[in-house]
Amino acid sequence: MSETNSQKEWRTAITSNQDGKILIRGYNLDNLIGNKSYAEVCFLLLKGEMPTPNEAKMLDAIFVSSIDAGIATPSAVAARTVFSGGNSLNAAVAAGILTLGDAHGGAIEKAAGMFQDYLKGKENLSDAGIEEMAKNIVDDAIKNKKRLAGYGHKLHTVDPRTKRLLDVAGDLNFGGNYVKLAAAIADEFRLKKPEQKLPLNVDGCIAAIISDMGFDYRLGKGFFIIARSCGLVGQVFEEWMREKPFRRLAPHLHEYDGVPERG
Repeated sequence: MSETNSQKEWRTAITSNQDGKILIRGYNLDNLIGNKSYAEVCFLLLKGEMPTPNEAKMLDAIFVSSIDAGIATPSAVAARTVFSGGNSLNAAVAAGILTLGDAHGGAIEKAAGMFQDYLKGKENLSDAGIEEMAKNIVDDAIKNKKRLAGYGHKLHTVDPRTKRLLDVAGDLNFGGNYVKLAAAIADEFRLKKPEQKLPLNVDGCIAAIISDMGFDYRLGKGFFIIARSCGLVGQVFEEWMREKPFRRLAPHLHEYDGVPERG
């Protein structure tokens, strides 16, 4: 079989990079540069088609909502600590990204998977049906002591990013059944477990919105990585400019609690 008719070992439908021409999903990169935003081209890469103006604005808002959350997060601590040990900016940022797991940013994927599983084949469910579904989900979670991804926050009793994203989603017509289900679950938690403070957090909110936008739940961590990478670059650069190398925990922040000295 000739090489032209054989199947290559590595294949992609995303980008063609040939002498003098780069195509992103069939669009000449020269024409995208200066004409399309970063969020628009991210949408193109992930979905295969250019976004509508509303889709572009919504994706941009999602990226901004997760761009950074302070120096205390695991990703920022890891990135700055690795840089403090004498490593390069790219190694430090990579270390920060490696902390993004189920407990840090990974809730987007888990929550989106949950929402998409519950509403599979039921995308046209009525508002009453969604409220009944949310009631059953929360009752089951309480009864079986399940923790639902996308709800609760260590710092915020009401996540300010969630409120703003929901406002933007409503303005841009992305408040569909996934968003309604996510909000209804939060309302049920507030009604039945008020003492636990389980608001819809930014991860759960993003999970619902990207589901209404038609994204596969398996892209959940990807959205967080895209957004937080810029924040990590900023955190590492600040460490570079402001701090001395070799970070150590202050004495009052750690202790030894093992056995005493032995003979």
